[in-house]
Formats: sequence, C-alpha cells, structure tokens
Amino acid sequence: LPAAVLLKDTKLMDVKLGQLGTWLAMRDFTPGGILGAVKRGYTRYYNKYINVRKGGLGGISMLLAGYIALSYMWSYSHIKHDRRRKYH
Repeated sequence: LPAAVLLKDTKLMDVKLGQLGTWLAMRDFTPGGILGAVKRGYTRYYNKYINVRKGGLGGISMLLAGYIALSYMWSYSHIKHDRRRKYH
C-alpha cells in the first residue's frame, strides 16, 4: 500500500473533484506564493525542454505558441472591433 499523502502535498491531477475546494483553500495565494509557483513552473519547463543534452525545437516552439496565444487573447477586444461587417 502506498503511504498516505497529505491533501496539501497532492498534485492537482491527483485531486478528486470532491476535494478540489479543500485543496484550493490550502494553496498559498499571497504574492510570494504565486511567485514561488511561477518559479517552480519555469524551472520544471526549463529542465524538461531547454536544459537537455539533445534538445530540439519542441520547447522553443511551445514557448512561442504560448506567447502567440497570450498576445492574441490580450488584443482580442481591439481586434474584434476591426472585423469587416456588411453594414456599418
């Protein structure tokens, strides 16, 4: 039998739907906690896709695709007013 893991230490993908509210309440939403989560995410991404012996275009292309999607979402409110319409 696997050792019991505290709900606080459980990964998001392992949390059951009924436990999601409790799990979210245990997260650290202070600026320091959010910054720490961003740093951990960046470190995991960097070590998995960038800092490898035989790298490819996968890590860089994912980063570029994320940037394109994020910039489109940020500018969507401006873009939607520039659509061509039949009647003005």
